[in-house]
Amino acid sequence: MLYTQTGTPYYASPEVWKDQPYNSKSDIWSLGCVLYETVSLHPPFLASNMKGLYEKVTSGKYMEPPNRYSNELRLVINTMLQLNPKLRPSCGNCL
Repeated sequence: MLYTQTGTPYYASPEVWKDQPYNSKSDIWSLGCVLYETVSLHPPFLASNMKGLYEKVTSGKYMEPPNRYSNELRLVINTMLQLNPKLRPSCGNCL
């Protein structure tokens, strides 16, 4: 488990924002954010300041990915953006 904060705030997992230990499931969260942004053209969590971004990320509330994409893709994104890291898929599961 790691503790160092690195990366782009928009893609940081809730556990990183909360200064909690994190593992590879944090990378799954970040990939979920990138996939979400790819299909919706904006990050899943937006705010005008860091406090607002913290609150949005740690609440895990975001608009559903656009429904013009397959249910399977939307499900993958939603499972990657689970607040509980134990509920996020592994890299192998994503493939």
